[in-house]
Amino acid sequence: MSISLDDLELLLDAAELGSFSQAAARRGWSQPQASQRIAALESALGAKLFDRHRRGAEPTAACLAFMPAARAALDALAEGRNRLSGKAGLPRIRMACLPSLAGVVFGPLLDKLADAPLEASCDTDHSPRIIQQLLAGELDVGFVLQRPAGSGLELETLCDSPVTAVAAAAHPLAQSAAPLPLRQLAQYPLAPQSWGEGADELASRLRSLRETAKPIHLLQPATAARDLALWHGYVAFVPRLAVREELARGVLRELKLDEPAPGRWRVMMAWRGGKRRNDARERVLAAARELARDWR
Repeated sequence: MSISLDDLELLLDAAELGSFSQAAARRGWSQPQASQRIAALESALGAKLFDRHRRGAEPTAACLAFMPAARAALDALAEGRNRLSGKAGLPRIRMACLPSLAGVVFGPLLDKLADAPLEASCDTDHSPRIIQQLLAGELDVGFVLQRPAGSGLELETLCDSPVTAVAAAAHPLAQSAAPLPLRQLAQYPLAPQSWGEGADELASRLRSLRETAKPIHLLQPATAARDLALWHGYVAFVPRLAVREELARGVLRELKLDEPAPGRWRVMMAWRGGKRRNDARERVLAAARELARDWR
């Protein structure tokens, strides 16, 4: 049985949306029609592609393994059509990173790639979702927090940034040259970013050190904690990398603590492995490595 390109597009839509009915609506079909076509595709491929449940449909491991080939087939057809019409464009690279990394990565990285013969599409998401999109062939490069090595993905550490306390240059604590005890910081308005493991423990410690009961709110992304420090007199706890520009300009000051950093933020670059070389992706990886040298 032949497989139609329409069915491949339906497969990708259903995997992205997690719903046959939403995928059908996107394509102007009925939900039963979409379900029948997915079932026929599963029969043709000899594999179950989705786990059906009341809330929608979840792509199986077989589906995730097949999706890069489906996307490649559709991309190849689109490229062929563009070449026939004389509208062939530059290679496109799809990237994603954590919301807290967007300002640190995307602008400087695209600046380094200003003269590169490629076009970039940039988005933000959380690390597990970025990894899933890489495995499914929906992204070319991802910037994530430390992840265990997984089959089919290449992972490379770009930066291991300590979590640090920062305050605006005019804040009373910013004038101190001596290391500060955490108890002293705890008496001021506080804005810890929820950077990962250790953030909840830090918030608990700070609460226990306060002389009067005041709330401590864990924030995401890092820019929210940064803005409270910049404009509202807060002490923020954020990865140093997330506020490197503000520290360099002197609008934020790093507060020296009399104890080790409360946590670390290990930023990794991830991409799908394989024997086929992707020159545009290699340019992005090289530019990201060059950028990361400035972070250390």
